[in-house]
Amino acid sequence: MNGTGQTIIQLQGVGKSFGGREVLPPLDLDIYHGEFITLLGPSGCGKTTLLRLIGGFEQPDAGRVLLAGSDITDLPPNQRPVNTVFQSYALFPHMTVFENVAYGLRAEQRPEDEIRTRVAQVLAMVQMIELAERKPDQLSGGQQQRVAIARALINDPPILVADEPTGSLDSITADHIFEVFEHLVYEQGKTIIMVTHDNSLAPRFSRHVTLVDGEIVSDVDTARAAGPALVSEGGPK
Repeated sequence: MNGTGQTIIQLQGVGKSFGGREVLPPLDLDIYHGEFITLLGPSGCGKTTLLRLIGGFEQPDAGRVLLAGSDITDLPPNQRPVNTVFQSYALFPHMTVFENVAYGLRAEQRPEDEIRTRVAQVLAMVQMIELAERKPDQLSGGQQQRVAIARALINDPPILVADEPTGSLDSITADHIFEVFEHLVYEQGKTIIMVTHDNSLAPRFSRHVTLVDGEIVSDVDTARAAGPALVSEGGPK
C-alpha cells in the first residue's frame, strides 16, 4: 500500500445494476490518501461504473461510499471533494482557457482577485498559462486535456477521478499528460483514481486493481523503485 496509509475512500458492499443486469456485484475497496490507483480490466467489467459511484454520478443499489469515515453515498457530485477529468475534455467551446478554468470559482461567486490568482496557479501547474486567452478549437488534444485537468484542480480537491484521460491522445502526448498526473500525486499529494485499458501503464501507478465481470480479481501495490523520479526534472512537460 502506497500513500500515507490513511484511508480516504471506502466502498463497503457497493453494488450496481442497470436494466436488471448486475454490473457490479457487491464489493469492498479501500483507497488511501496519496495513492495513484488505476482500475484495469476488459470493456464492460465495471471500471467506469465504479469510478462514477466514487464521483457521485451514479448511486449504488447496495452498500455505502465513505469519505474519511463519513457516509457520502447520497451526496451529489458537487457536494463531494472529488473532481472528475473526462476523456472527452468537456470544455465550453465559446470560453477561453482562462474562462473555462475560472468557471467553477465564478459559480461560487468568489472575488475576482482570488479567481485570477488561483487560475494562474493551476494553469502554471499544467503549463498552459501562455495560452490562457485561446479557445478550445485553437488547442491540440493534449492542450485541451491540460485545461480539463486545470479545471478539475481549481477548487483544490483532495481526490481526482479520471476516465481514460489519455485514451484519445497519441503516445507522446499521452505520456506528457500522464506526467502531469504523476506530478499531482507525488509532488502535490493528490489522490488519483484512473480508469485505463492500457495494461502497460500499470507499473507507473502506485497500485492497480483489476476487475473481471464486476469482481476484483487482483489488487497489486506496485513497487515504484524510481519513485517520483518518473516526473521529469522541472515538473510536468
